[in-house]
Amino acid sequence: MSDFVMNTEGEFGGQIVQELSSMFTGPSPFNEVYKQWGDRLLYMDSSVVPGAFQMNTSWYINAPDFNPLPYHEEHVHDFDELVGFIGSNPEDKYDLGGVIEIGINGEMHRLTKSSIIFMPAGMKHLPLAILELRRPILHFSVSMNPTYYCKRTKDE
Repeated sequence: MSDFVMNTEGEFGGQIVQELSSMFTGPSPFNEVYKQWGDRLLYMDSSVVPGAFQMNTSWYINAPDFNPLPYHEEHVHDFDELVGFIGSNPEDKYDLGGVIEIGINGEMHRLTKSSIIFMPAGMKHLPLAILELRRPILHFSVSMNPTYYCKRTKDE
């Protein structure tokens, strides 16, 4: 039988994130607005785990009466990013359980199936809207960069 340690203990336990980073739990205009449609789950970047790239996860739990979502305007990065939306229907893993609208380089796409989108460095993307929500949607983004930042295209 091999030795093991639980959770975040041991020499490499610091590589494991099991709670939301405090940067998303305190009062801020973004956090207060975000609560109207989503519940942040886990976040990692190099400030949370040294050497890590950035990943964010959230549950979309409400379709707000306003769209597109505030703080989700068209923007661009100088690094690659994956953006995903995963449905929570155990009977049909590809059923998104809602309708998400997302801009990809100026084209608007409506998603009704679980999806992962590759945004290469320099590709404009968003706005983002939750048009319909029948069950929770797991949202994630992965940036191949130690921290997340963007340049809003309206500022160009």
